[in-house]
Amino acid sequence: MATHDESNGGGTLALATDSLTTLHWLGVALALATGVIHLYLGASFAPSGLGISFLVAGIVFLAGALAVLVDYRRNAMYVLGIPFTLGQIVIWYVVNAPDFGTLGIADKVVQVAFVAVLVVLYRRD
Repeated sequence: MATHDESNGGGTLALATDSLTTLHWLGVALALATGVIHLYLGASFAPSGLGISFLVAGIVFLAGALAVLVDYRRNAMYVLGIPFTLGQIVIWYVVNAPDFGTLGIADKVVQVAFVAVLVVLYRRD
């Protein structure tokens, strides 16, 4: 579980990266990449509903990466991350077919790799 820093009133989470493997780091990097892409797209489309949905997705990816880094319910992050990401891939395809942009394709490549990493991490842990 996450470590609490008692010197700061016990309420702050500390990084717990000693147990992270290369695969964990790859997953964190992929989550950060798709999170940043979604935040960029959200800022581009804000304040529309589409923009807000991108911002929310970006925040969720970043929060999930942070949860893994502080060892907060890692298995739950894997289990929740798989359908969340797969759902985004399906929605992206339905909304954008047949006009897929370069950034969208790049993001989906990142997301497919991310799902693969999450599946392996879930099966290992």
